Amino acid sequence: MSMTVKQLRAFLAVAQTLSFTQACERLHLSQPALSLAIKGLEETLGGRLLIRSTRSVRLTPEGESLVPLAKRLLAEWDNTEELLRQRFTLQLGRLAVAAMPSFASNLLPPALMAFRRRHPRVNVTVHDVINEQVIDMVRNRQVELGIVFEPEATGSLGFTPLFIDRFVAVVPADSLLAGHERLDWATLLTHDFIALQRPSMVRRLLEQQLRRRGITLPCAFESHQLATVGRMVASGLGVSAVPSLCRRQMEALGARCLPLEEPVIERAVGMITHGELSAAALALRQVLVETIAPPEGSRPA
Repeated sequence: MSMTVKQLRAFLAVAQTLSFTQACERLHLSQPALSLAIKGLEETLGGRLLIRSTRSVRLTPEGESLVPLAKRLLAEWDNTEELLRQRFTLQLGRLAVAAMPSFASNLLPPALMAFRRRHPRVNVTVHDVINEQVIDMVRNRQVELGIVFEPEATGSLGFTPLFIDRFVAVVPADSLLAGHERLDWATLLTHDFIALQRPSMVRRLLEQQLRRRGITLPCAFESHQLATVGRMVASGLGVSAVPSLCRRQMEALGARCLPLEEPVIERAVGMITHGELSAAALALRQVLVETIAPPEGSRPA
């Protein structure tokens, strides 16, 4: 049997007041309950801690040595209890999330702003990594929450969709293509195509969906960063196709985005988790559900 926090509090109250009566008043305990707690502590430790007579209470040498230890243990317990209470009530905390770059740079910042307004003392670390790394980080519990395209197989991971993202064409703003209301893939691929490098999920998804329809994705240029793809298109080097959630970013770089069909390529974007979430992660998940609206060209999940 191990000593308990209740027993240590009872002993320390008696040791500090040298009075069972005053200790009972401090702890709001009855005399029998206090005596039972002290007796249980002494039995656990194997010897007497207090010498009690009809008129006085004295500490044994072992009782004297326990006083500073009890103070430190109870202080650490109280601090731990308070820290956990603050974390559960989101008055304090840390949270790590991972998101694919297209989401992290476009839709995540406004959601984090809303989360910050609600929970200003919860610090958030964002890992801006490719889709596959997000999944690995969640699976390995390096982060609690990840934002990705829906995996083909989730296994032990849970997936909550936020919206269905539809790919759009990205063309130079001063090109003839920019005058169209929408484009099909056959027309788009008559121009040099600029793609994200493998193992990008965007690249893999485009290739898989087009291959099913007998279309090969020819790449004249490749880049690891979406921003570079946008600048290359805006400079007139070619065309591209990106998720709708990148539309604002592409247009800010000087390119034009158009609906893309025949075939329409789309995939759910959402949150992946692994097991139970902390109070902070649950709160962020709720904020994402409430604040993330389907970008132009996409649709609700």
